[in-house]
Amino acid sequence: MIETKPQDGVLDPRSFEAIAELAYRESGLQLVAEKTSMIQSRLRHRLRDLGLPNFRDYVAFVCSDAGQPERRHMISALTTNVSHFFREKHHFDILSERIAPVLSKKLLAGGRVRLWSAGCSNGQEACSIAMCLLEAIPDLSRYDLRILGTDIDPKVVAFANAAVYPERMITGVPPAMLDKYFERRTDGAEPEYAARPVLRDLTRFRELNLHGPWPVRQAMDTIFCRNVVIYFDLPTQNALWPRFRKLLTGNGHLFLGHSERIANPEAAGFVTAGPTTYRTDPAILPAPTAN
Repeated sequence: MIETKPQDGVLDPRSFEAIAELAYRESGLQLVAEKTSMIQSRLRHRLRDLGLPNFRDYVAFVCSDAGQPERRHMISALTTNVSHFFREKHHFDILSERIAPVLSKKLLAGGRVRLWSAGCSNGQEACSIAMCLLEAIPDLSRYDLRILGTDIDPKVVAFANAAVYPERMITGVPPAMLDKYFERRTDGAEPEYAARPVLRDLTRFRELNLHGPWPVRQAMDTIFCRNVVIYFDLPTQNALWPRFRKLLTGNGHLFLGHSERIANPEAAGFVTAGPTTYRTDPAILPAPTAN
């Protein structure tokens, strides 16, 4: 067989397979051949930044020991960061009407409450959770409640920590909440909205790979992991559910995206509690898993 010369900027099948295998091994991300053009487009800037002429050279580098730091940039480029405030409103209705009263009682009794936005993207979900709870529990800042937002992409984690949103990204926030929880700035070309301290004090953002170890030590009362696992294959998804269950309290909740489901909730220690909403069942313990 004659070896063809790789074309600059063109993702050939062999390089695609190597990138797909590495992405799956590093993050659980499942890439399909039908998305080759999109993957090629997203990774071209990595070749330019590294001064590499083609994807075969890029694969050789990113798969080497010297290319380990590049793997984070590769995964960051391949992940989709689309979110907005109060996305899938029915989940926030459940949070306000059913979960917040329980959390309020726990806080009043001196307890500690923790919530996790897993796959937080630019932070809109975590801020939406905070606003929802602040509306339900007005004196929330007096109590020990924190919301952790994590994402595999360091760029969006940095954005979420800055908590300054251009006007085009603020859609979904009701006007009254916008005035109450954000400060409008008009210094730049486009108006921006900076989260006020009352929001920033409740939220923390960190880089985390769901496919790897979780340095999360405190039990969670509620976990939002929405529109994340659709990028994972079924074995990877099934490995996540008992890990979430192990971290949740005895009356904890797990929210998934509108197209995501736990195929066998009881096997993972959950019961269905609404549309793509699951509650832990103290009577059902999942099988132990490696963390």
